[in-house]
Amino acid sequence: MNYYVYYKVAPAQVATLKSQVEALFEAVEKQFGVRGRWMHRRDDPTTYMEVYEGVNDERGFEALLERESRTLGVARKVERFVCA
Repeated sequence: MNYYVYYKVAPAQVATLKSQVEALFEAVEKQFGVRGRWMHRRDDPTTYMEVYEGVNDERGFEALLERESRTLGVARKVERFVCA
């Protein structure tokens, strides 16, 4: 399962959020063996996305994302995709 999590970030929040997202990536990698990637839209520097590919424990991963997302202070949209 592949997860794509996107959200808007005010420019003043980016530096703080970056360190929080890096901590989230480390927790995800430690628990699920998946390293996240963080990017922003080319045409909109306020829209950011986290990408997690190859997640095997969907239930556990989603519980971690939900729990950790509460601390980030931004509304997040989670999309799930599988290989065709």
